[in-house]
Amino acid sequence: MLPYAPFLLFLPLLVLGQDGGLSGPTTSTESLGYSCDTSKCQLPACNCASTSPPGGLHPSEVPQFIVFTADDAIQSYTLDAVNQFLAHRKNPNGCPIKMTYFTSLSYTNYTMVTDWYVAGNEIADHTMTHVGTPPAEEINGNLIALNALAGIPLSSIKGFRAPYLNYSVETLKLLYQSEFIYDSSAASSIPVTDPNTDAYWPYTLDYGMANNCLQPGQCRGEPKLPGFWEIPMYSFFDKLGSRGPHLMDPWLDAANGASKINDQDTLEYMQSTFNAHYSGNRQPIGLYTHPIHLAANYPGVNTPKSTINMINAFLDWAQEQQNVWIVSNEQLLDWVQHPVPVSQLDRVSSLRCLTPQVDASAKICNGIPQNEDGLLSHCAFSDFPFYTCYGCPSQQPSPANPNPEQQAPSGQGLRHRLPSNCATAFWDPIAGNCICNSKTCTFFDNTRTIGPNGANLTGGGTGTTNSSQTPSYVPFNGAVPKSLVTAGVWPALILGFVGWLIGACLLGMSWTP
Repeated sequence: MLPYAPFLLFLPLLVLGQDGGLSGPTTSTESLGYSCDTSKCQLPACNCASTSPPGGLHPSEVPQFIVFTADDAIQSYTLDAVNQFLAHRKNPNGCPIKMTYFTSLSYTNYTMVTDWYVAGNEIADHTMTHVGTPPAEEINGNLIALNALAGIPLSSIKGFRAPYLNYSVETLKLLYQSEFIYDSSAASSIPVTDPNTDAYWPYTLDYGMANNCLQPGQCRGEPKLPGFWEIPMYSFFDKLGSRGPHLMDPWLDAANGASKINDQDTLEYMQSTFNAHYSGNRQPIGLYTHPIHLAANYPGVNTPKSTINMINAFLDWAQEQQNVWIVSNEQLLDWVQHPVPVSQLDRVSSLRCLTPQVDASAKICNGIPQNEDGLLSHCAFSDFPFYTCYGCPSQQPSPANPNPEQQAPSGQGLRHRLPSNCATAFWDPIAGNCICNSKTCTFFDNTRTIGPNGANLTGGGTGTTNSSQTPSYVPFNGAVPKSLVTAGVWPALILGFVGWLIGACLLGMSWTP
């Protein structure tokens, strides 16, 4: 039972119950049946499932990647929840940390998606309305709406994660047909210290899946989807080993078979699992989050300060180790496709920090708060209002109609959606023009040169675990009107709480706040 207000489990912003929990291995040597021809499957287009680093690199030459992802709706409080772990940190090259946000559009504020993307983070697909084993319209509708109303280029939406991690072979085929680059829904559920571990580096499905082999229709060479990548989700393991895996939001699980959550126990098994990866073949490790569970400013919810401090303590400790990088799935995959030793990471363009150069005084609705101030359209739908740079639709987007006809306010013209030949930060949706061209659009490179021969490769700017100190991050877009909360969240909150009470009575459940 979660130690936080239990009615949160029933909010539309959340998954019902803990999304992505594991109780044991999801594959076996008998069900695997995997075989890959390394002479034909070669980077960057193909990679065999392997526990060894790509490119034939020795583990000592390989960075230890910590992948940070978030799932579900994007709102001010979910971005604040992410920022309390990442905003004060930097990678060894001095660049701010980037992450992947698997976005569902129900209850999402579109302008924050735009801002988060323009700030350098990856936006990925999590279906429109958060349904497991999703049909094509849920997956593709999300692509269309993210492009139309958040200005995310279709070419930049590369990844997908299934809600509840509930997917099928048909889901993977749909993603392949829609030209996604990768899926990240399959679990690595056996420790790296086990000779039968399924903690593979990201691999392509030219020779089928190698994870979740207990799922019908997977593995033994199926499904064959050439060039389509699987980025496994790497579990943490407590003292029970393969019988004690922890995948998404591991801090919501009790450790070592106990009945209550203990943050110190969680920290210990997170550090132990990290060490197993770090001292072995350095397969990535992941923090896969539902940020709402860790929101520090969500109305009516007690902030889980001890857990927040524990997660920051883990990241502080990890960044004190040599060659540790906190990255998005997109950044991880770029390195896997073009592996270089840590001494040459300057060559990996996705790890650099490039800031679009737009005049701070320019009035343009482009995902940069100082430029777009006063230019956002407020789409006041009764179910849940949102803001966007790209004009309000006449009705809320849905899988059946992800891009409704635009409805311009009286006396104003229609806004122009992002074209394929202009970056989001340089597109003026009100004027309908790109403020620069391929020769004049510039980015400022803030990347710091990495030390020679792998020296000085610890991360910088690690945070504090002292809860009494003021956080070093600034709340993201904190000036959003309160109507964004009161109009949509409170009815859902009340409904969810009533639903929880009914369920508790029926099931004879009890809880302690």
